[in-house]
Amino acid sequence: MKNLIIDGDPGIRKDAIIEYDGEEVVCFSVNRQGDWHGPERVQLWCTIGTEEEQETFERREYIPMYLETEHTDAESITVIRSASDLAV
Repeated sequence: MKNLIIDGDPGIRKDAIIEYDGEEVVCFSVNRQGDWHGPERVQLWCTIGTEEEQETFERREYIPMYLETEHTDAESITVIRSASDLAV
């Protein structure tokens, strides 16, 4: 499990599945930052992990400030299942 800051909005929301750094991960939470007071592009601050880590996230059996944090652009993310796919 790790934190991922995405510059731009690739169209994902909570429970979306993305490919990042060569592996499929689930977005457990997505917080949208920067709509009102910058930066120029919106940022999505996500907690991501494998499906096996879903229960750990839901039970809060981790310390958020100790998670590894990475930063990437929206163009480097491949969306496998997005927010609109979840509504169907």
